[in-house]
Amino acid sequence: MSETTDLFIIGGGINGCGIARDAAGRGLSVRLVEMNDLASATSSASTKLFHGGLRYLEFFEFRLVREALIEREVLLSAMPHISWPMRFVLPYSSAMRFESDTPTSKLLSTVMPWMKGRRPAWLIRLGLAMYDTMGGRKILPATRKVDLKDTPVGAPLQPKFSTAWEYSDCWVQDARLVILNARDAEARGAEILPRTKMLSAEREGDLWKIRTQNTETGAEAEYTARAIVNAGGPWVEDVMTGKLRRNTGESIRLVRGSHIVVPKLYDHDRCYFFQGEDGRIIFAIPYEEDFTLIGTTDADHKDLGAKPVCTPEEQAYLCAFASKYFKQPITTDQIVWTYSGVRPLYDDGASSATAATREYVLSLDEAPGAPLLNVFGGKITTYRKLAEAAMAKLAPRLGNEKGIWTAGVPLPGGDFAYADLGKLHSDLASEYPFLTPAWLRRMVKAYGTETRAILGKAEAVADLGQYFGASLTEAELRWLVEKEYARTAEDVLWRRGKLGLRLSAEETAAVEDWMEENATSKA
Repeated sequence: MSETTDLFIIGGGINGCGIARDAAGRGLSVRLVEMNDLASATSSASTKLFHGGLRYLEFFEFRLVREALIEREVLLSAMPHISWPMRFVLPYSSAMRFESDTPTSKLLSTVMPWMKGRRPAWLIRLGLAMYDTMGGRKILPATRKVDLKDTPVGAPLQPKFSTAWEYSDCWVQDARLVILNARDAEARGAEILPRTKMLSAEREGDLWKIRTQNTETGAEAEYTARAIVNAGGPWVEDVMTGKLRRNTGESIRLVRGSHIVVPKLYDHDRCYFFQGEDGRIIFAIPYEEDFTLIGTTDADHKDLGAKPVCTPEEQAYLCAFASKYFKQPITTDQIVWTYSGVRPLYDDGASSATAATREYVLSLDEAPGAPLLNVFGGKITTYRKLAEAAMAKLAPRLGNEKGIWTAGVPLPGGDFAYADLGKLHSDLASEYPFLTPAWLRRMVKAYGTETRAILGKAEAVADLGQYFGASLTEAELRWLVEKEYARTAEDVLWRRGKLGLRLSAEETAAVEDWMEENATSKA
């Protein structure tokens, strides 16, 4: 049996890794287990936005929106390589009609019954004004009205849309965010154990006795900890009632969000925010330079054991939705990739998946003995605040008095000012002139200042070892295996990056062969 740790965390998504980093930075000993790869579920299947959630204003979730809006710039300053600002264009037509049961729609229908089925322009502008001011912007530009006629942002849209509003939010590489939090936690003393399943946990006085199993080797281990955090995401309830055998009236609502990726639909760098007749919204976002990402859906996911996939119905829905805005219809045969994730939302009894709260809930089990904290819900933008809130509950129980510390503290590779991003690009272009501009952009957006650690003293592509295609080299694969917990080609091509969109079947097979030969020894 290993040495007792202060905190044992179940779940290697953004909440688990964010809490691990926060706790380790406070001087607590931390051990985290994840039964699969880090970020293998919900945390790599988001719409990849650091955003306040404009539509959540319609549900009167003002606290959540304000916290998320403030966090956008806090996070942007800590990870200027894997996150960056984006401008969103919200087209408007007075002929638009909506079916929606949001609190705002119900209120509007009561006081102004002739407005039923409409979102008037003044209401959208009011919401955007709140969005601009609630979070205290410093970096991001304000909302502005846009004339879509004879402009690049209007060119891809149907002529009926002549007016739009353009507002700010941020993009983030979600799976990389998880990996970097895990790496930073490890650098601060945490033990990170991917592919390790928690089998059982029993309270023994003031300690938890925990059994785990390595899912690759089958080897079992026993640990003791002063407290447990159950950040199992979609499995939080299963862990709580099954592995931890705790009875509770709290539960989660599994909501599937699906996305499609199609070849690039337009040439500018703006995103689109589209409103649907069913009360939902979707985004169309420039993606990986040559593609457009469209999503997301909201559908109840009944079976936790069923792998979430973007169903043919969801693919058709997203294509039809976007086609009501774009001049050129989007068809399912254009889709080059889909992905789907299950959001573990706190079950507040909402009538629909869309209306279910996005607020997180932290439930501290008050049973005698060692503490247990169960994490319900949450969104990627507020993961850092969730971690602070979790530690506010646990630190007093663990006798830890160190206060909050993570705001603005850079993640690995993000140790430069956002304003200096251009200088980092130019410096690296000078140091490694053999890199193509697209290759350099990809490296900086993934690794920031750690690009130098990967490329080392290379003076030519040949110095980086085997070349797999699409700018992926053996030097980068070694980094991902040795530093970022990667074990399979899927870990590399579809989570830590998206080069799976570019590699041929033969090139992908070569990556699989290399990973099988070189990564298994790291298990």
